Amino acid sequence: MSRNFGSPKLLTIVLSREHGYAAGVALSSWVVLQYMGINVMKARKRYNVEYPALYAPDTNRHANIFNCIQRGHQNTLETYPQFLLMLGLGSIQYPLISSIGGAIWLISRIVYFHGYATGQPEKRQYSAFGYVGFFTMMGCAIRTIYNLVRA
Repeated sequence: MSRNFGSPKLLTIVLSREHGYAAGVALSSWVVLQYMGINVMKARKRYNVEYPALYAPDTNRHANIFNCIQRGHQNTLETYPQFLLMLGLGSIQYPLISSIGGAIWLISRIVYFHGYATGQPEKRQYSAFGYVGFFTMMGCAIRTIYNLVRA
């Protein structure tokens, strides 16, 4: 015996011009990652760090600077799925606000990368403003989910 718990409620989502901004921020994020990756490849060559090593060994006199450059990129990759999730979910209903948050986050990641790449990891803290962008996207995502569930 099957139970019918009611027909599902359908919600129509219409893409607006502002959704193009979210798509642009998502595409820009690929450019930011490529920029960082190219800098890591250049550093590999400059500081003689061979593949498949992710980090330079302590025996390499340039280990600190290379490893800082690598960490700047790697940390961004570690947080990238969360960024895409928040941007994607938040932009369903709040594309402009989510896009602004995403752009702030991307700018902060470039600042983070350059600060870390100095070889002085404490300089990455100048990118803390990126949390404003991330939490903006997260707020939009939470509100979108809430509105979808209540629809």
